[in-house]
Amino acid sequence: VKFITLLYTIKFEDLIMSRGGSTAGFDRSITIFSPEGRLYQVEYAFKAINQSGLTSIGVRGKDSACVITQRKIPDKLVDEDTVTHLYRVTKHSGCVMTGMIADSDMQVKRARYEAANYKYTYGYEMPPDMIAKRLADIGQAYTQIAHMRPLGCCLIMIGWDEEKGAQLYRVDPAGFMCGFRACSAGTKQTESNNYLEKKIKKNSMMEEQEVIQTAIAALSHVMAVDFKPSEIEIGVVSEKNPAFRKLTESEVDEQLTILAERD
Repeated sequence: VKFITLLYTIKFEDLIMSRGGSTAGFDRSITIFSPEGRLYQVEYAFKAINQSGLTSIGVRGKDSACVITQRKIPDKLVDEDTVTHLYRVTKHSGCVMTGMIADSDMQVKRARYEAANYKYTYGYEMPPDMIAKRLADIGQAYTQIAHMRPLGCCLIMIGWDEEKGAQLYRVDPAGFMCGFRACSAGTKQTESNNYLEKKIKKNSMMEEQEVIQTAIAALSHVMAVDFKPSEIEIGVVSEKNPAFRKLTESEVDEQLTILAERD
């Protein structure tokens, strides 16, 4: 028996070494840490966000907040009206989803369910920070339960809070949630954050018009593209109009024209 046990141990160690040393085997489960303290499946979920090839940006100003993302039609036979990455969660809050479409739809449905349940229980609308916090808690649970997997999507939420004003939050697959003055997600996240840091540093108390212009300029700069109105989606909340709304193509065209003339 001892001989068989020893032989098994040697074979197992050889198998581990053949699969890449200390990192081998630890990417098979989300509940097992590697010797370096990493959860590889969670890291892979972050990489899955970039598979969509999209970049999304959120910007918050003095009295408004805005989210913007690219709009790509995957197939010529697809009905364009059914393709969107902007979602309304409550009357005064909405989000942009970046990453795997099916996972994004599932997270939005869960957000709407939590918001509806909150309003039914307490009698008033669920604040944006509470929605983001709840989704982050659920996302974190997905990283430690063996029969589930992290969601391959990132949520950027904006909303209007009666007490706090315009709000901007980001929730990632690891279950981390934080408020931002500006943030991004997707393939050009690093470049977008660098651009936004310079812009926000100069002026962090922007009006609604400037917030939208900054978001468009940031996305256009990092993608090195002059967008058409049909190629981007923009969602806005503001003090004047606290309800979450998506800008129409004519409104987007107007913003692009103003930005082009300014440049």
